[in-house]
Amino acid sequence: MPDLDTQRLHEKLNLLRQTPKRLGFFTRLLDRTDAARRYQLAAEQIQHAEHFGLESAWVAQHHFHADEGGLPSPLVFLAHVGARTRHIRLGTGIITLPLEQPVRAAEDAAVLDLLTSGRLELGVGTGGTAESFTAFGLDSEQRHAIYARHLADFRTALRGDLLPAGKRTYPHDATLDRRVWQATFSVAGGERAGQAGDGLMLSRTQPRATDVPDASLADLQLPIIHAYLKALPEGVEPRIMASRSVFVADDTETALRLTDEGLRRAERRFSDPARPGPFAPLCDLIRFHDVHTGNVDAVVASLRTDETLDYVTDWVFQVHSVDPEHSYILRSIELMATQVAPALGWQRPDSPLSGAQSAERTRAQVLPDVEQREAQVA
Repeated sequence: MPDLDTQRLHEKLNLLRQTPKRLGFFTRLLDRTDAARRYQLAAEQIQHAEHFGLESAWVAQHHFHADEGGLPSPLVFLAHVGARTRHIRLGTGIITLPLEQPVRAAEDAAVLDLLTSGRLELGVGTGGTAESFTAFGLDSEQRHAIYARHLADFRTALRGDLLPAGKRTYPHDATLDRRVWQATFSVAGGERAGQAGDGLMLSRTQPRATDVPDASLADLQLPIIHAYLKALPEGVEPRIMASRSVFVADDTETALRLTDEGLRRAERRFSDPARPGPFAPLCDLIRFHDVHTGNVDAVVASLRTDETLDYVTDWVFQVHSVDPEHSYILRSIELMATQVAPALGWQRPDSPLSGAQSAERTRAQVLPDVEQREAQVA
């Protein structure tokens, strides 16, 4: 007979299987153009996601490396996006908290949340390359200790609790502290997020140990989910996001051609012998990057093999590392929202038009305008 903790875990897992999923879009802002244009295109992609009923949009933070990510200031960018959207929730995925002054980050978050009528979600993590820590005058080996201190100060400032010298942040909203998500690759990190009552952010891919090179994402991430659920205080609703690399095209040939180009382009940036390299077979590249790609039927079938997705509250997809041109990203968002996600059980929270009608209207109104702007840039 299972012990009480195991029984409770199974109950929580069964509830998660039955929980309606929220659908989100994630971007690293990697369009192959200059920074200003990247920000414009990413904003259009998020607007497009909102139009098709997606419930959240998330942006990554990266410092110094344009090929790794295009945005060092996510809260500034989300303020711009917030002014161009109405309903979609706006999240950071993630803020690299050890590299931030936590009180200032909390102040910016509070102002942004007010400007967007309470739509902000705060994903945080240790993140960042060792070189980024050095550039900020910090020791990368101390990132976990710095993160713990900064997270505590960040929460204090978010809640408006007393800071040194008896100061409180203005403005502040204590509910922001209940919209924190922690990103992790580890079971210990999942436990910490659960103990804090935070959301749990799971990556689109993560390193495999040398003794289990063929482990699936579910093999790696389900134990993290279990640790999170066991540690979550009674009465706190779980929030678990699974980010996934998904690229959907109208036909398999187009999807595989663009996937081939994108993954080989990504591999050319690295010289690590543990990676497959730019000349590996496409099937090996797809497996290494954990990419779901193809036409609608192929992507639905691929995502159905990912057991992790049954036990999360939020499905969030991104086109990285394929990173096709903007018009293909828009189409992938559309196909994900109107065909792929509904086939997996997602229901659009508001549907004034049927999926087919909405898709037809948007392709008629949005895509020609996008193509015209791309032609002007070219």
